[in-house]
Amino acid sequence: MEAATAPEVAAGSKLKVKEASPADAEPPQASPGQGAGSPTPQLLPPIEEHPKIWLPRALRQTYIRKVGDTVNLLIPFQGKPKPQAIWTHDGCALDTRRVSVRNGERDSILFIREAQRADSGRYQLRVQLGGLEATATIDILVIERPGPPQSIKLVDVWGFSATLEWTPPQDTGNTALLGYTVQKADTKSGLWFTVLEHYHRTSCVVSDLIIGNSYAFRVFAENQCGLSETAPITTDLAHIQKAATVYKTKGFAQRDFSEAPKFTQPLADCTTVTGYNTQLFCCVRAFPRPKIIWLKNKMDIQGNPKYRALTHLGICSLEIRKPGPFDGGIYTCKAVNPLGEASVDCRVDVKVPN
Repeated sequence: MEAATAPEVAAGSKLKVKEASPADAEPPQASPGQGAGSPTPQLLPPIEEHPKIWLPRALRQTYIRKVGDTVNLLIPFQGKPKPQAIWTHDGCALDTRRVSVRNGERDSILFIREAQRADSGRYQLRVQLGGLEATATIDILVIERPGPPQSIKLVDVWGFSATLEWTPPQDTGNTALLGYTVQKADTKSGLWFTVLEHYHRTSCVVSDLIIGNSYAFRVFAENQCGLSETAPITTDLAHIQKAATVYKTKGFAQRDFSEAPKFTQPLADCTTVTGYNTQLFCCVRAFPRPKIIWLKNKMDIQGNPKYRALTHLGICSLEIRKPGPFDGGIYTCKAVNPLGEASVDCRVDVKVPN
């Protein structure tokens, strides 16, 4: 019987040829008591097609499933006449209470209704035909969510930051951890907010905390299945206290704004017509506030009902009500304060209409 050549062996499977013993080479001897009428031994049918396993590409690397998922693997093979297919789990026979196998003419199906972590391991399929054998190996990994970190504690609080430490979970869910998720919650709202994701260390610093709030923290472990169902919470709260601030006022010299009166806008000469009100304007700057005195031909006109004098924000005005021919002359505005005095003059002409 010829062994299969290398190109005939499928990827992911191995073909073995059992060695024949010397007794296999000798023709069977008839026993002395075996007569001519005794049945003759039957010869095995010739092997028309060597056994070969076609392992799907997706099963050439570790096949990962979650706890509770269904495992349904269909492995095609060849061999003629029909070969014998045998499955093993980590070198032992399958547990028929959990794993079922169906062998067909051209394939073998391995079925697990609800996978558990104990179903993880190395499964081997052997296809035997006469003295030939092909094997294929499949690694199955059944995973679940990790357990929570064992503890978390608040190490230090300073300024707007807090330092946390925790220990890894005892149960990683039968796979490597992808990291940790750190969350914070202030006691006022009680809402949890994520501050770190996929964090790989077992200590961290949480910054940008708000003054006057108190915070609690919790940490989730994470793997391919997701976050742990629970998370430990810090027993101590992080109180972000407002630092006592002492304000020191700097001494400064008081500026002296005192100023003697000074007219920034003088009076302007004007000509008016009898019977029409006329106004005179000027601007003065002084501190303390000056006293304004109006004069006509150097005579004080304060209190005269024919004139109305107003002062607002340094703007001085004098209204001459319905002037007559004798209201013309030199008008003077004088500003007086303790630092001095100043005055401006203007000429007012009153014309009689023709």
